[in-house]
Amino acid sequence: MRILFVTQFFWPETRTAPINLGALAEDLAAKGHEVLVITGFPNHPLGRIYEGYAIRPWQWEEARGFKILRLPLYPDHSNSLAKRVLNFGSFSLSATTLGIVLTRGFQPDVIFAYFAPITAAWTVRVIRAFRHAPVVYWITDLWPENFRAAGMNMSERTYRWLRRFEDWGYKQANAICVDSPGYKKNLVAKGVPGDKIHVVAEWADETLFYPVERDDVLGETYGLAGKFNIVYGGNLGPVQKLDTVIHAAREVMDLEDVQFVFIGDGTEEGALKALAQRFELENVRFIPRQPMERMRDFFAWADVLLVHLQRTPIFELQLPSKVLAYMACARPILNGVAGTVAEIIEDAQCGLSCVPEDPTSMAELVRTFYSMPKTKREEMGQRGREAYLSHYCRAVQVKRIESILCNVAAGAQTATSFTLS
Repeated sequence: MRILFVTQFFWPETRTAPINLGALAEDLAAKGHEVLVITGFPNHPLGRIYEGYAIRPWQWEEARGFKILRLPLYPDHSNSLAKRVLNFGSFSLSATTLGIVLTRGFQPDVIFAYFAPITAAWTVRVIRAFRHAPVVYWITDLWPENFRAAGMNMSERTYRWLRRFEDWGYKQANAICVDSPGYKKNLVAKGVPGDKIHVVAEWADETLFYPVERDDVLGETYGLAGKFNIVYGGNLGPVQKLDTVIHAAREVMDLEDVQFVFIGDGTEEGALKALAQRFELENVRFIPRQPMERMRDFFAWADVLLVHLQRTPIFELQLPSKVLAYMACARPILNGVAGTVAEIIEDAQCGLSCVPEDPTSMAELVRTFYSMPKTKREEMGQRGREAYLSHYCRAVQVKRIESILCNVAAGAQTATSFTLS
């Protein structure tokens, strides 16, 4: 089968979706499929072109068993709506002009498109008109709801227009993969036929996230040794609402060996540090962003791993990729996300959930974890890893996507239905 990937974001960009798209292309190629990727020059998530690359009219690459065509775009990852539109629009223009011309010798059996941003719908519509191939989307964020929840400044009129464009985009696909059961419910409520939608989780990179023994040198260097560590790893941004964690830390100051550890950076880093300083908290530690390949070593020092998002309906539908990374590392989870995440953690019995944006609820869970026998916490973590390997790992998800692509390419109206259990 000949598969054309169309995605603005792609490996070697370091967020979960680009990494997983690269892994998917590699695995499909290894299974004997011919894969060609149309993408942009890597600049996500900082909005700067990666070292070793430079904007040029186009660049061909061959890596990991498949071909890549990189096309020019305006690099940006700011909160400026105008700049983001320029970023999205520039790739769409490149893909629908240069992309079509430069790949004219490749006739795909199916087009696999990452539906982010929603301008991908127009890009795919134009390419499909020239290639006459069916389309499968993969959706890991709901646009424009996520923009609004993240604080992007847009008028109600702009929001309604984007929603109409989103609905039009869904109609361009023969099948749609979403990374959360909650997202499927959202799309069905928007009028997308349920049998057109398939749940495919964003797996953790299993070459990076797995259980390891504690590194004593690392523990001493970063002040983790001798502490009960509640560790958060990732973006320190507004949607994470991590000031809740600072307030919770204030409520458990009597637990002298408990500390909250933030690993990462983001737009809210300064505000979080200032709040911890204002409260004179000695049980909060900030560690700069670390290379992805080192995170498992930090997670090994976590007695509990923490995930939290602001209390917004759209986030109740999400399955953040860090949750699966935590599960893959076999650590118990303190969850501050309602909805899908809470259900998955409860089903796997790999952690406990508190009320989002409620410091007292979070502090009570900290006390529960702290008083729990270590063996019980370890059992929680192990159950999480077992659930990850059974239902969410790379091999399982790639097999699901391959089946959907094959069925759509063969002309089936709907692909075999899969659900996360």
